[in-house]
Amino acid sequence: MQSSIRRTVGMLALLTLSSAGTQSPAVPDTIEGHLAAGKSAAGGRDNTPDFYGLVTALCVAPQRGAPPLDAPAPREDPDRKATYMQPKKAFDDLYWMGTESVSAWLLTSSDGYILYDTANVYDAEDLLIGGMQKLGLDPAKVKYVIVSHGHRGESGGAYLFQSRYGAHIVTGDWDLIEGSLHGYPTGKPKRDIVATDGMTITLGNRTVTLYATPGHTPGTISGIFQVHDRGKPLTAVYSGGTEFNFPNDVAHFDQYLASERRLAALASAAGATVIINNQSEFNGAADKLRMLADRRPGERHPLDVGARAVARYFKIEDECAQAQRLKIMAEPARGG
Repeated sequence: MQSSIRRTVGMLALLTLSSAGTQSPAVPDTIEGHLAAGKSAAGGRDNTPDFYGLVTALCVAPQRGAPPLDAPAPREDPDRKATYMQPKKAFDDLYWMGTESVSAWLLTSSDGYILYDTANVYDAEDLLIGGMQKLGLDPAKVKYVIVSHGHRGESGGAYLFQSRYGAHIVTGDWDLIEGSLHGYPTGKPKRDIVATDGMTITLGNRTVTLYATPGHTPGTISGIFQVHDRGKPLTAVYSGGTEFNFPNDVAHFDQYLASERRLAALASAAGATVIINNQSEFNGAADKLRMLADRRPGERHPLDVGARAVARYFKIEDECAQAQRLKIMAEPARGG
């Protein structure tokens, strides 16, 4: 299966990665044209946008610039628990824990658990350890922790699972984590498994295939794996990095676009119909999972949005990144 996916991706790459600026002739190659195309891709069933939060974050009010390595240490917010939400069983073998803005996912297997992303430093104990306990799951069974990238909201709890339970930490952003001066006031995770492109993490009957998707950070990794909905297998793609909070120049946007287009091609080749990530507002996970309580027999899972919707998710990223790239190219002219 992997070889056929790679062949398909290779063919798609010839079409999508030849130039960061290429796109469908139907989309004007202007800032306004790309923004309009990105916003219109929000789509959704019953006239409800699937990816309103993603459009807001990338097309309406995008972040710009990378956080410095010497940024002040995160402070413990005494009111943070007001944002915590009840953990949810998302699929037969996948659980969600987080807030309206932060997502962590627990994949269960016949031989333990894989935790995908770890929330913030001061949230991990309550959100993740407490969340698993509420779900009747044993945190000590976490054998692998996949950290999609080295920002605080994804890597904050890695040390907790490494030091308390001996979990292996897998990430491509060790340099970013190790270079942070103040980001881990409760303990910095020690370098463990370095994620590489095409690496597989297998635990019991579960395998996650990781792909290098640099752009959001230098070592961002994304993944593809299978979940089950009432016994039915579905393919999920995990988008490892999303926002434009990296050095905003043409070269970095070219890297971001190349990675996003490659992941879109991989997801399409794998037949992915579920798109998840580390921030709930981008795919609406926190809100969609509330709908499970009212789900009728035979009704489609709210996170099983379909292959076309997954493609629209990546189109939003693509179009709005192209818009920001064009803005940067225009800036010197305005400055002159």
